[in-house]
Amino acid sequence: MSIVDKLKQLIFVKSRIWKYKLLSSCSNCIGEPKIFHPLLMNGKGQILFGKNVQIGVINSPNFYSHYSYLEVRNSNSKIVIGDNTSINNSFSAVAFSNITIKNNVLIGVNCSIIDSDGHELDSTKRDSLDVTSKSVYIENNVFIGDNVTILKGVTIGAKSIIGACSVVTKDVPPNVFAAGNPAKVIRNL
Repeated sequence: MSIVDKLKQLIFVKSRIWKYKLLSSCSNCIGEPKIFHPLLMNGKGQILFGKNVQIGVINSPNFYSHYSYLEVRNSNSKIVIGDNTSINNSFSAVAFSNITIKNNVLIGVNCSIIDSDGHELDSTKRDSLDVTSKSVYIENNVFIGDNVTILKGVTIGAKSIIGACSVVTKDVPPNVFAAGNPAKVIRNL
C-alpha cells in the first residue's frame, strides 16, 4: 500500500471515530481505550475502561462499514471493561444494570452482550419502561469467538472459551469450551 493510500485510510477512519465520539451522549466515561474502530457511547450511566483496552481491529471484518456500541441505559447502569481487554469490530453492550468484563478478555467480531430482554416478554407489559435486568459477568482470560450473543444473568468463568455463533443463556464454568445455541459445555480445557 502506498503512502497516499495509507493517508486516505487514516483520514477516513479517524473522521469516522471523531464523528461517533461527537454523537455519543454518555458523559460519565472513565479511562482512555485505544480506539481503532468507531465507538458510540450512550446513556445516563457510567462506562469504565481499564488500562490498555483496545476497541476495534484494523485487519478484521466490519472495520470500514460498522461501529461498536456501548449503552448504559439508566443513571445506575454500569459497563466495566478490565485491563488488557481487546474487543473486535461491531461489538455492542447494552446495560440496564451492570455488565462487567474483567481483565485479559478477547472478544471476536460482531458480539453482543445485553443484561435484559430489552422489554418485558408479557405482551401486556411491553410498553413499560421498567425492565427486568440481571448483571452479566465475564471473568479473567475469557476468549469469546465471533458472532456470540451473551444474555442477561450470565457469568462466564475464568479462562473459558465461547465458540463462534453461540448464544449464551446460562452460566459457563471456568476452564471449559462452550458452544452452540444455547451454548453448552463441550469439554474441559
